Amino acid sequence: MKKILITGGAGFVGAHLSKRLLEEGNEVICLDNFFTGNKSNIIELMDNRYFELVRHDITEPYYAEVDEIYNMACPASPIHYQYNPIKTIKTSVMGAINVLGLAKRVRAKVLQASTSEVYGDPMVHPQPESYWGNVNPIGIRSCYDEGKR
Repeated sequence: MKKILITGGAGFVGAHLSKRLLEEGNEVICLDNFFTGNKSNIIELMDNRYFELVRHDITEPYYAEVDEIYNMACPASPIHYQYNPIKTIKTSVMGAINVLGLAKRVRAKVLQASTSEVYGDPMVHPQPESYWGNVNPIGIRSCYDEGKR
């Protein structure tokens, strides 16, 4: 049995990952500040004695003895990350730094997740694996606001 930390664990992907890892016989710590995550995503897991929910913002260090870390913490849809782009950047940067610091201390493996949003507004849907994206570094999906320069 591995002890696994999932940051952003109350998000859509994090909740499904938690369920799968529990089914495989692992212990799961779900870390979420509920900026975009939702308790309804993990409510069915709350009675599992191998599941632990911790309300925590990954921009602050977190300490636990774990074997693996899945870093899923970050607003992934434009409506959420554009609401507070500074918070989004802090979550991405400080969150990754804190996750890597924890992993180094406890010698845990890390999976760093991202979002398809980094590829921009697609011209093709659904996107095949061969699609390289439509990236616009100053477009609306980049949190760049022409009026705030």
